[in-house]
Amino acid sequence: MKRVLSLYVVAALAFIPVFAGIAVAADAAKGQGIYMNFCAPCHATGAAGAPKTGDKTVWAPRLKNGEKVLVERAIKGYQGKSGFMPARGGNSALSDAEVTDAVAYMVAQSR
Repeated sequence: MKRVLSLYVVAALAFIPVFAGIAVAADAAKGQGIYMNFCAPCHATGAAGAPKTGDKTVWAPRLKNGEKVLVERAIKGYQGKSGFMPARGGNSALSDAEVTDAVAYMVAQSR
């Protein structure tokens, strides 16, 4: 029985996609809490040129780049024409997954 079970596990794992670099699975619900605690000081007010969450006009050109680009810029930091995004929102303790979830929340609010 153990051998059969382990074969099923190995077979199932073979179908899980592996992504190098940035996590792509996001959870906007988890992201809301991260956003409220770490992102809102800039993204709710527009501080440092941050696009305000929910402002569809300001977010539209950013969304054209795709969520993967937004996540990469949020993790690594980015200097744009109208503002600056510090790496991980200035909080190096945030994991890639937490940043990804926060981005997913902002994107969902800004479409």
